[in-house]
Amino acid sequence: MKHESTHTTNTEKQAIVPTTSAEVVSNDQSLIAAIRARTPARLMLDRRGGSYRTSDQVTLRQDHAAAIDAVWRTFEPNRDWGDSFCRAWQFLETESAAATKEEYLRRPDLGRIFSTASAARIRNECPLRADLQIVVGDGLSAAAAARQVPRLVPLLATLAHHRGWTLGRMIVVQHCRVGIVNQIGEILSPNVVVLLIGERPGLQTDDSLSAYLAYRPAAHHTDSRRNLISNIHDAGTRPESASQRIVALAAELMRCGTSGPTIKEVLGPKGLSHQRGQSMCITNDANNFQERTQLPAREDRAEQ
Repeated sequence: MKHESTHTTNTEKQAIVPTTSAEVVSNDQSLIAAIRARTPARLMLDRRGGSYRTSDQVTLRQDHAAAIDAVWRTFEPNRDWGDSFCRAWQFLETESAAATKEEYLRRPDLGRIFSTASAARIRNECPLRADLQIVVGDGLSAAAAARQVPRLVPLLATLAHHRGWTLGRMIVVQHCRVGIVNQIGEILSPNVVVLLIGERPGLQTDDSLSAYLAYRPAAHHTDSRRNLISNIHDAGTRPESASQRIVALAAELMRCGTSGPTIKEVLGPKGLSHQRGQSMCITNDANNFQERTQLPAREDRAEQ
């Protein structure tokens, strides 16, 4: 009796390989669209042969070019913010000790201190001991300062006035790094400095802004004495939400008399800060937690 061979050829093996979950998903266009609607990240890109589609490759190159442009772009407040905003806020325009963009990128230390002339102007033209001092820096994305600040600053000022705080004159810094808040503290002695600075751009976002908060910053302070709210842009933390988080966090810094990792934002059920208007201060005693309920906040949604 002739026995049939149980040997399976390579061709047969390929034919019986079960369909993977990725292949199933790739054929469900509605599911792909739903996933992509939740994030700008490059997920589930299709292929043509062994390569990505031409349209995806072109988009990647466009985003890479936008990130490079954001770093090298020169920040010009009058051009980027418009005459009406500039007239309304009467900010003081200054520069760091980095004289050029090239020097700024090669010498981060120079971006953390003011030029001699700028330091003198701040000392002579800005009020001392404000409750909240707003500083705007171009950072590594002038596009972020150009697009987000005109929406964010008026909201911050309104919320600060509602709390009865005094506001210092807004300062704009060219070629700015985060550490420059220390010199602001040394010159003006504000209670809280809020530095709005452009984040290092990525391949999905070239206009994301960060807000660094420091309580009475001084020359010897390091990153550990600062708090950060990042990813401020329309596809991340929207300016309307960011303004409420910043002011609530600033209030907590004033209440606790410090800044840094001992100050925590309490996240609500949707992962949003101050969903129920709460924040937490952890004192030097690790077992001593103090909580304070503040006005409910409506929520919509780098070393530099």
